[in-house]
Amino acid sequence: MPSERFEHRVQIYYEDTDHSGVVYHSNYLKYFERAREHMLGTRELRRLWEEEGVGFVVYKAELTYKQGVELESAFRLVFRQDAWRTSDETLLVQGTVQLVCVDRDKKLVRVPESVTRAVL
Repeated sequence: MPSERFEHRVQIYYEDTDHSGVVYHSNYLKYFERAREHMLGTRELRRLWEEEGVGFVVYKAELTYKQGVELESAFRLVFRQDAWRTSDETLLVQGTVQLVCVDRDKKLVRVPESVTRAVL
């Protein structure tokens, strides 16, 4: 796997799994959201909303499940939003999540320069 600029590690708990002990599929969207939040930071996300009136919404999400993740496993998310098992570097889920910025009136606006700098 190529090195990435940002990485977020996830630990799987019982509450994350279905009856068979495998991560419930929709939880990956929560993990991806959490990784994006950690990448920009809650202070910056709050500042963007409070000072510039700009927030993010998911425009499109597409996931390809490669392999199940079991209870007590760990994996990491890269900003590209793929999930890799940390113990053996197996690709688990490929995710493409497209975000757009909206203002307080929910109208589309440009991505703030501070965000562009943070992710490039």
